[in-house]
Amino acid sequence: MTSFQVLSPVDGRIVAERSHATGGEIDAALSRARAAQVAWARQGLEQRKLACSRFVVALAARRDEIGEEISWQMGRPVRFAAGEVDGLEERARYMISIADASLEAVRLEPREGFRRFIRREPLGVVVTIAPWNYPYLTAVNSIIPALLAGNAVILRHSSQTPLCAERFARAFQEAELPEGVFQSLHTTHAHAERLIEAADFVAFTGSVAGGRSVQHAASDRFIGLGLELGGKDPAYVRADADLAHAATNLVDGAFFNSGQSCCGIERIYVQRDVYPDFVEAAVAEARALRLGNPLDPAVSLGPVVRASAASFVREQTAEALAAGARALLDPGDYPGAEPGTPYLAPQILVNVDHDMRVMTEESFGPVVGIMSVEGDDEAVRLMNDSPYGLTACVWTANEEAAIALGERVETGTWFMNRCDYLDPALAWTGVKDSGRGCTLSRIGFESLTRPKSFHLRTNTST
Repeated sequence: MTSFQVLSPVDGRIVAERSHATGGEIDAALSRARAAQVAWARQGLEQRKLACSRFVVALAARRDEIGEEISWQMGRPVRFAAGEVDGLEERARYMISIADASLEAVRLEPREGFRRFIRREPLGVVVTIAPWNYPYLTAVNSIIPALLAGNAVILRHSSQTPLCAERFARAFQEAELPEGVFQSLHTTHAHAERLIEAADFVAFTGSVAGGRSVQHAASDRFIGLGLELGGKDPAYVRADADLAHAATNLVDGAFFNSGQSCCGIERIYVQRDVYPDFVEAAVAEARALRLGNPLDPAVSLGPVVRASAASFVREQTAEALAAGARALLDPGDYPGAEPGTPYLAPQILVNVDHDMRVMTEESFGPVVGIMSVEGDDEAVRLMNDSPYGLTACVWTANEEAAIALGERVETGTWFMNRCDYLDPALAWTGVKDSGRGCTLSRIGFESLTRPKSFHLRTNTST
């Protein structure tokens, strides 16, 4: 048995030390899950909904404690951290509210002498592999609909945020979920593959490299995979946009959570006529950010998850500057942003182009490049010039233009005048290297169930 430590990006202290599950413990968990799932599926949807609702209540009751734990584990400012519990509650309650309609049998048109319908049945054991950047939101996307559909779930969380997995387990225990229906395990990467090889479905959120590893581990079996793999999400500001609204929201979309969001804004294109005014407004918004210890309620920008992640962003930025980009923010205005630490000052770059990694390669940190464009066609071409396609957004007063542009942009979600948000009523999905599959919305239940057709001949006399 091996163990691991969680080092806080706040000050380097050890905030948790846990043991990895052994192979035998993993096999035992899988056996419990398979045995419990059969009875869980037979309980009926109403009972499953009640248990999931009790889980939400139990978790929300510890909202503030959870927020502080998030800050210590991955560095998000405490003033925002507990809001993740609110987001979990919104998504979970919505999925519970649509479960009846989403899981009901498909009734076909009447045919004399026959009864025909299609049921949606659970898959069995769903393995959720969740990341550290939004440890509750990314996990709930698959966990709640999987349980509602009658599956058992095993959660394998990031080793940076193991306390979040334990919070899930404790809340489900308080919700009186039958033993074995939900379990969490701390595992090595090698033993995570053991889970993947035994699962009936795997929901993974993480890097493209991680997604390839999951796909490889599952390749010998015909199981479903949900792969949410991040992005390089673009924004386009048209000349008719409300510039103040756009600047406020795009700076938030770029720098919230220190830029560590799969659907955060990583590149911005602005129509040339309004480019100077937008850049000025964006810089003013960014200068209002306060970098520091995330446990300080006044701090709005915490450290990134580890020093190596900060170094990666610094390297991207330095390369862009060497190639002709210009930095508009002075790191000296953000005390504590020292090389070698996870504390990273926000940065806005101009004079950038697509020969620079900062405009093409996922940064996952508080840096954003802004380019001027002639108009819609150039903006669409640049937005599509990416191996990713998770979300994209346009800022405009013209709704019809927004829809027309959205039809041309290669993305899973298209926003108008907002960004960096998941509406649980809409399908959460990506294209290209942003992954495959779908969570949330009515469509999110489809990958967590299998259709079973019933074809009954009721009249044998003819």
